[in-house]
Amino acid sequence: MKILGISGSLRKNSYNTAALRAAQELLPQGVTLEIFDLSPIPLYNEDIEPFPVAVQALRECIAAADALLIATPEYNHSISGVLKNALDWASCPPDPPCEDKPVAIFGVSTGRFGTLRAQLHLREICSALEMLVLPKPELFITQAREKFGAHGQLLDRETRERLRALLEALIAWARLHASRK
Repeated sequence: MKILGISGSLRKNSYNTAALRAAQELLPQGVTLEIFDLSPIPLYNEDIEPFPVAVQALRECIAAADALLIATPEYNHSISGVLKNALDWASCPPDPPCEDKPVAIFGVSTGRFGTLRAQLHLREICSALEMLVLPKPELFITQAREKFGAHGQLLDRETRERLRALLEALIAWARLHASRK
């Protein structure tokens, strides 16, 4: 099984990207997680044809994945512009690769709310794109400075177990929907 990880943060030392790297370590055998870099994606512009190379690469990676794992930061009570921009590109016809794609959402913050509001917005967006949003478990990683090491490693054992549970649920969710096709 192939999972595509997408971080809504471009920051070099992003906790959300670090959490995706931790997810790579927690996968069961036979499952892979590739992290896609959104930084080369240009601003959405419907007049640009054909799709820019970076956009085409994103669309191909989404199409090839069995499921998506999106780590969203929270900016001004919502998702980042870069994440919304990428999803806008991915939703364009022809053949939007997001439709019927299983997806799990989580996020990391340095505060106490763990991207709750951003995740709510992202769930709405993914539903509008006809993605199959995993309902539970929800994962809000709070107070990141206490849970991650200086080099971005996820040190908190409870958070690692909750991330592992999210991955297991996403894998089961993707298999369930694959069997229905």
